[in-house]
Amino acid sequence: MSYANEMTIAAESPAPAQHRPERRPDLATNLRIATLRLSRRLRNESSSEVSEAQYSVLAAVVHNGPLTPKQLADRERVQPPSMTRTVAALEDAGYVARTPHPEDGRQVVVTATDAGRDLVKEIKRRRNAWLNKGLARLTPAEREVVAEAAVILRRMVEE
Repeated sequence: MSYANEMTIAAESPAPAQHRPERRPDLATNLRIATLRLSRRLRNESSSEVSEAQYSVLAAVVHNGPLTPKQLADRERVQPPSMTRTVAALEDAGYVARTPHPEDGRQVVVTATDAGRDLVKEIKRRRNAWLNKGLARLTPAEREVVAEAAVILRRMVEE
């Protein structure tokens, strides 16, 4: 191999890690990583009584009132058989009750029990407590930025 060929190969090889300029991830990458980590941390503040999927269904019933399993499946973007299993687990745990649909006797509606409402309230309290600790470590200016970002992020996901 000639010296010229070696130079071409060397010039095309990436620089060693210690000599490469640091590349900052783009906004989408930073936002994705931050939201995934935030979501994971909030899930850790949940409870061991229910899975995250079960909590999501329970919270939907608590906040939106009685829903059919089909409505819940559509809302959670899962197949109806999967929702049937989730509702059955929540019912077995005493967090929801199934009652006949008032207009269609072939269907049921899922309603939160007092225990289910209490569990959603407690999980929200734990998650908010964790978030408030983190927010307390920020400067007032940083909290203002986070407040503005929260409004913008909600708008992004609701569109």
